[in-house]
Amino acid sequence: MKKNILFIIIILVFQKATSQSESKEQNAKQQHTLSGYITEAGSGENLSAVSIYSEQLLVGTSSNNYGFYSLTLPEGEHTLKVTFIGYGSIEKKLVLTDDIQISFELTQSEESLEEVLIDANRGVHESEVTQMSVVSLKPSEIQDIPVILGERDVIKTLQLLPGIQGGTEGTSGFFVRGGSPDQNLIILDEAPVYNSNHLFGIFSVFNGNAIQSIDTYKGGFPARYGGRLSSVLNIQMKNGNKQKFSGKFDIGLISSSILLEGPLNKGKTSFIASGRRTYADLLSIPFQPDDVLFRYHFTDFNFKVHHVFNEKDKLYWSTYFGQDKFNGRERTDSDDIFKTKLGWGNITSTLRWNHQFSANLFLNTSLIFSNYRFFANIEDKFDDVRFTLDTKSSIDDIGAKMDFDYFPNPNHTVKLGWASTYHTFTPRQTEIRETGVDPISVDQKIKSLESAIYVEDDWRITDRLTLNPGLRVSHFQFESTNYLNAEPRAALSYKLKHDFALKASYARMNQYIHLLSNTTVGLPIDLWVSSTDVVKPQVSQQYALGVAKDFYNAGYSFSFESYYKKTDDIIGYKEGALFIAAEGIENGDEVNWEDNITTGQGWAYGGEFLLRKKTGKLTGWLGYTLSWSERQFDELNRGQKFFDRFDRRHDVSLVSIYKPGPKITLSGAWVFTTGINFTIPDQVTSISRSNFPLSESFNFPTISQGNTTNITTEKNNFRAENYHRLDLSIQFHKKKKKGRSSTKAFSIYNIYGRKNPFFYTIKINGNKETLTRVSLLQFVPSFTYTYNF
Repeated sequence: MKKNILFIIIILVFQKATSQSESKEQNAKQQHTLSGYITEAGSGENLSAVSIYSEQLLVGTSSNNYGFYSLTLPEGEHTLKVTFIGYGSIEKKLVLTDDIQISFELTQSEESLEEVLIDANRGVHESEVTQMSVVSLKPSEIQDIPVILGERDVIKTLQLLPGIQGGTEGTSGFFVRGGSPDQNLIILDEAPVYNSNHLFGIFSVFNGNAIQSIDTYKGGFPARYGGRLSSVLNIQMKNGNKQKFSGKFDIGLISSSILLEGPLNKGKTSFIASGRRTYADLLSIPFQPDDVLFRYHFTDFNFKVHHVFNEKDKLYWSTYFGQDKFNGRERTDSDDIFKTKLGWGNITSTLRWNHQFSANLFLNTSLIFSNYRFFANIEDKFDDVRFTLDTKSSIDDIGAKMDFDYFPNPNHTVKLGWASTYHTFTPRQTEIRETGVDPISVDQKIKSLESAIYVEDDWRITDRLTLNPGLRVSHFQFESTNYLNAEPRAALSYKLKHDFALKASYARMNQYIHLLSNTTVGLPIDLWVSSTDVVKPQVSQQYALGVAKDFYNAGYSFSFESYYKKTDDIIGYKEGALFIAAEGIENGDEVNWEDNITTGQGWAYGGEFLLRKKTGKLTGWLGYTLSWSERQFDELNRGQKFFDRFDRRHDVSLVSIYKPGPKITLSGAWVFTTGINFTIPDQVTSISRSNFPLSESFNFPTISQGNTTNITTEKNNFRAENYHRLDLSIQFHKKKKKGRSSTKAFSIYNIYGRKNPFFYTIKINGNKETLTRVSLLQFVPSFTYTYNF
């Protein structure tokens, strides 16, 4: 109750301040507010980021995540234009004499009706928004880009954008501006997702068919987001078609998916359900020997219900379930059996209520549940002795949040709210059983509470200058230890011309939960832990400066950003340390994981270039990143700085999507990145350069001494070969009767068969040791059939 009173006071203060600042401009005419919702014609889906502006006054706003907009204008005659890229625009003339509520339906461009004006070049442009370091993708872009093994993937598409880099070959992990994967906040319908990987990182957990919008923040974070240091990936699911029943299914090489949506109560209640499963386990059985059997599959399921009580009250319930399972069995000649079972997955569920208090005030209230769990069962039977190890780890979140959107006038858009999450970490829950020996059990649990309150304002100071100041105050409690931190944010945009803007931003972030990992590929054995009285929260400060230019007539946008990020209290394992020590398992001792970690700091800096074309038959982008990422730990690398594993100097991506007509889509993606870093042990003898025919100048940090090559023991002392590949795709679309359609998609990953390094291994042949590249994915064709009904 106290928090709600505080919010009301803040709103009143903002309302009084803004009304006073605008009083001189408004004394001639009375102000009225136009508000409503923007939806997609034919389905009723809410559309976010739609531009609504007055042509006479050149002021406007955009719809929020739930399609709601509010625009206060002087009394009188106005011509409004409602625009969104990929949809026909609407022009409406009205005489404003009172507060009114008008909702708009936008029609996709290729299906636009005669009374809807086609203006695909108009939308929310880069130079018009205050925020910088933001990347937004439409689901259609994900559908059009070449894929690996027929799986359209959100995160792999994001990896093609500057500042967002992939991990090892083919994986879905991503690294943003020198950060680590655990520093990325991944949100699915307001719920955090802790492990975004299927198939050990080859695919992400997000089914592209069920996605409505994708927004990624690389820096300059709005105050409404917190809890991570490097990025925010905000994914919104579709709400479901309120007018008619429809569906879609995909059949690929190793997996298939189905989506169903439609009205439960026409115009009032809708649902959407999608499911996906791989059949790699079934396809691999004929190729396995009789004494060995390995099976792996993943399954995920999305479900959402949207109910409209009235124009001012709406309810959403969405849930996600995903799981990976691996079973292995090996039988020897003596009938001994070794079995392994691994499983990991996420469950999220969000209940949201939208309420419109007035034409100027909108509220979303969310109740959130998120669970990530990993389990392993190892059974070893030899002679009459059976050894069994069961181990589990998990993180459970129960949270609540309230987010207010307040629109006092066209020059201010205020967002404020609070959030609170109760974390329960189970780093290790282990039971060991052996024939003739008493069972050993170890159980660890960590409980903590994370809360925050925030306020931000997108403030149009003049026609040229806009400012988005914000403040987030976060609190974290672990037992008797409390952390209270202020996180100021600011974003500034100054228009040098009507289509050319200079931008700057600053953000301070705190992260109270940490991922402990001995690997870099996001394996499920990686463990989430809490800040404690010993382990401090991570903290970062990021500065960014850039420019944004729009070419309205041609549909192009250009941006360049430079950034500098300093991070403190990063944690990592000490040299040779593991979360679970072998002697701890054997003796059933409680392992103090805090003794196995070390704390350090990091630096990341660089520049990002993006040229993007969003309209026309040919769309796509060219991106380039020049970056550095460094780390320093007192107990690692003799206390000296070293380059991070995924420090990449250069990253280039070129993506093209060409649609000459409604029946065919051609697309291609070429990527080039500097190689990642490895730590090579010393005393590797006679390294053979003949293993690297594709590299003309392979850099070995070596000092030759006779037949022995001494390689320094510095951390990440060896940079791999450069990585590059070309992916191509062609899609054939066919329209059928009664609105049905089908698509046949053919794609080839790495079409010229580049042997990119997945990892390196040292092979011993007699007294000769050779460093050898291991490549994983070369010339991978795929086929997908999609049917819409």
